[in-house]
Amino acid sequence: MPKIKTHRGAAKRFKKTASGEYKGSHAFHSHILGKKSPKRKRNLRKTVIVSQVDANRLKILLP
Repeated sequence: MPKIKTHRGAAKRFKKTASGEYKGSHAFHSHILGKKSPKRKRNLRKTVIVSQVDANRLKILLP
């Protein structure tokens, strides 16, 4: 059997934590930032733990 390849696009965007969860960055922080409040933009800089449904999909992409 051939080896399972890692999805490189997902590998650049998500990292696996020591507890097995996946962390990534928030969406909506690349452009059209003038109408967003400073507090909202500041919170978008932080990392986020992806939901359980998306984590199940990431297990396939990042073996």
